[in-house]
Amino acid sequence: MVTVPARQGLEAVDILRRGAGDGVGPVLHDGGCDTLGFVVPPGTAAAWDMPGSTCTETDGRGLSLDAHPERPVDGSGWLLPPGEADLATDPAVLRAALGEAARLIRAADGCR
Repeated sequence: MVTVPARQGLEAVDILRRGAGDGVGPVLHDGGCDTLGFVVPPGTAAAWDMPGSTCTETDGRGLSLDAHPERPVDGSGWLLPPGEADLATDPAVLRAALGEAARLIRAADGCR
């Protein structure tokens, strides 16, 4: 799972949902809505190096993502639940969307 600050994550979700055929997988938010977690394919953590984000390795355990998933962490909730989204977000597509989101946020903050 790739975890990012909520503001950047929400921008990235919008970017991914507008993309031409590039889907977004399940997205989890924490209870305080401070961070978003994107479900990514196994093995992503080994090569993930995007500043401002973390990628958690599951050691093959992973999350069970059935049609009516339980919240994997108390106090969290699904922004995009499994069954309403692709199985996982492609790491390269997510990296591009997070980069674009960061640029949009910097531009918006610079206009104040």
